[in-house]
Amino acid sequence: MPRSNDLGRDAVFPLVCRLAIPTMLAQLVSVLYSIVDRMYIGNIPEVGNLALAGVGVCGPIVTLLGSFATLVGLGGSPILAMRMGEGNRKEAGRVLSNSFLMLLVLSGVLTALFLLGKEQLLWWFGASPATFGYANTYLTIYTAGTFFALMATGMNSFLIAQGFSGLGMATVMLGAVLNIALDPVFIFALDLGVAGAAVATVLSQLASCAFVLCALLRRKMPVPLRWGGFSRRIMVRVVTFGLSPVLIIATDSVLLIVLNTVLQRYGGAELGDTLVTCATIVQSYLLLITMPMGGLTLGTQPVISFNYGAGDGGRIKTALKSIVGLCLAFCALMMVVTHTLSPLFVRLFTQDGELAARSVRYIKVFTAMILPLAVQYPLVDETTALGHVRLALFCSLFRKSVFLTCLLLLPALVSAEATFLSEPIADAVAATVTTCLFLHFFPKILAQRAGGPAV
Repeated sequence: MPRSNDLGRDAVFPLVCRLAIPTMLAQLVSVLYSIVDRMYIGNIPEVGNLALAGVGVCGPIVTLLGSFATLVGLGGSPILAMRMGEGNRKEAGRVLSNSFLMLLVLSGVLTALFLLGKEQLLWWFGASPATFGYANTYLTIYTAGTFFALMATGMNSFLIAQGFSGLGMATVMLGAVLNIALDPVFIFALDLGVAGAAVATVLSQLASCAFVLCALLRRKMPVPLRWGGFSRRIMVRVVTFGLSPVLIIATDSVLLIVLNTVLQRYGGAELGDTLVTCATIVQSYLLLITMPMGGLTLGTQPVISFNYGAGDGGRIKTALKSIVGLCLAFCALMMVVTHTLSPLFVRLFTQDGELAARSVRYIKVFTAMILPLAVQYPLVDETTALGHVRLALFCSLFRKSVFLTCLLLLPALVSAEATFLSEPIADAVAATVTTCLFLHFFPKILAQRAGGPAV
């Protein structure tokens, strides 16, 4: 299997594009199959809107479950890339094998915990008597496939970290295309409804899991997956690196749960389920922005980590400028899409005129500050790639704190609908603070690396 990208010598901007764009497209396709799930569910005859609200309640719980794949995948892959940059492939192999064992153990523990506690979680996180049945059915089946979900997502990061962003894209696209094909079969042809959507998702994750493990087991991989070499020290290091991205994702899930709960509470019996359904559609649209942008930054992390390990500050600076520029261009395009095509997007989920009008309005409010978000994302993710987890974590949690404060105050002081203003306020404030901190600390980070080995 030839190495398609030389992380230490290829021209930086084309290298960034070759790595980041396939990863971005993979994340986009991943979002599309999540959206297709919800689109089909929303169009189930007679019960579509309630079923969609039920699956919307599951959304942040599913994301929370999947964040543990990020703990290991985005925790271990920068370390693997750094060791490759240092020329220490034996240690890179140990990082990979330890990460695999961690995912194996986590998948078993999480499956048991979530199956035991899922009903209480759903009540806590915004389910109503009308939506609980749909939410419970979906979450039960999805949780049973936790092993496939964690392995597919977590181990895919190690393909990308070795320069194989094309294979990383293929892993995601395989699952996405399969899920899109199976959804109508299980939901409508077999008349399984919400259960069919969950079964299709689990089967698609199984296929992605098999693909990524087979790719990593091949001897021609620069760092192939092998059993053994387990070390508590390496596992602790992986967790330390992965703590920032996993807390970012986990707190995102918690905030979505709070959002659903607040909307249900302040919307009351009259508007609660309607606002939760709107929030599900709005979050589906936001994923079209944040997931591809996360793919852009994820695809660039190997370049940053590899050259940090090699001590090449010039290539790091060029890569950072490239990824910020790509994120800004992408978000500018999505602003245009938001103000022209969002009504068409909403119509994929519902034919209810009032629900559609509300959702379009909320989408425009929720995404009003995505240009500042285009700066926040790469600065936080690439600071993690440089090994400075605490700084990245602070910047992310600061944004979440602003968001949470707005979630709690705006509906109480203004109205339930004002809750949707929380996102743009948090995006603008946090991007300003993150940029100031990064400009202050980045020169020190490079100077520190010039004086010693990579972390």
